[in-house]
Amino acid sequence: MNKNLFKYIAFIGLLGLLFSCEKDETKVVMATSPVAPTIKTMPDLTLQRTKGNTVLEFTGTDVDPGFTASANYFLEACAAGTKFADPIAVISDIQAGSLKITVSDLNGILLKKFPADQVSSVDFRIRSVLVVDAGTGALGTSTNPLAYISETKTANVTVYGLPRLDLVGSGLTQKIESALGDGKYTGYVKLDVAKPFTLKDPDTNVSYGASGTALAVNGTGITASANGWYKFTADTKALTFSLESYMIGLVGSATPNGWDSPDQKMDYDAATGTWKITIDLVAGDIKFRLNDGWAWNLGGTTDKLTVDGSNITVAAGKYTIVLTITNPNAIKGEVGGTYTITKN
Repeated sequence: MNKNLFKYIAFIGLLGLLFSCEKDETKVVMATSPVAPTIKTMPDLTLQRTKGNTVLEFTGTDVDPGFTASANYFLEACAAGTKFADPIAVISDIQAGSLKITVSDLNGILLKKFPADQVSSVDFRIRSVLVVDAGTGALGTSTNPLAYISETKTANVTVYGLPRLDLVGSGLTQKIESALGDGKYTGYVKLDVAKPFTLKDPDTNVSYGASGTALAVNGTGITASANGWYKFTADTKALTFSLESYMIGLVGSATPNGWDSPDQKMDYDAATGTWKITIDLVAGDIKFRLNDGWAWNLGGTTDKLTVDGSNITVAAGKYTIVLTITNPNAIKGEVGGTYTITKN
């Protein structure tokens, strides 16, 4: 009897050992002191229009939480000494080793916060956002992600002012700008079909308008096909222009029209380069999309909106929502922006 009992206890112990080993193999163990990302090098940030197509590179190191995991990285900037109370998102990527951006793109981003043609002291940091799993609401999941922040690096930055064309007669103070100073201008503008407009170069005092479908010096007023937001491009050398409907809106079961169009249109803020809306929502889901269609839409988390991403769940209430489109050319699965949502 005692011998059989001993064998039974040994067998149970062996099973326990096997199962504990199996569980140990699937455990995710957080390091006692996770290693935050770092900024290793920064480029010369005296930006020049003549070098607009030059690619600048910030290099860093990835976060090390103590286990193998993927993270999203955000290079952020703010006025020196403000402790990132109001940061600007500069670059987002899935690694911190090589963060690249062209001079013209960086200049356009920093112009939203810093004055042109003078030296500004700017703080930079890399913020990493780590998601271990999804759906539970626990620390490290998509609704409660882990964040690690690098040390702050301070640099002197000089951004350049952009040549511009002012819209005259549109009913709003609006302009389009040339990132490279090469006669090619672009920008988002809000147009009214009842208000034809012309363009004026404040540096040369030359006015442009339409001549049929072409651009012409002292041409007639340009008229939009419908009211709303447009991506407007003009080339004063080739004398061409185009107006492309560009209306970003909210759609979803939480919005007044549900999943049907028309979407709840957002307004563009040229000073910050963001799309904004204040709206009453019911409990449900929302997504962002372009021109009332599904060809280009964004969903996901506040720090990571991807093309065709998941629905965003909200509780009922009045909200101010601000969308930053970081990559308007993103394709399915790629990061296209970030957003903030504030209950009023």
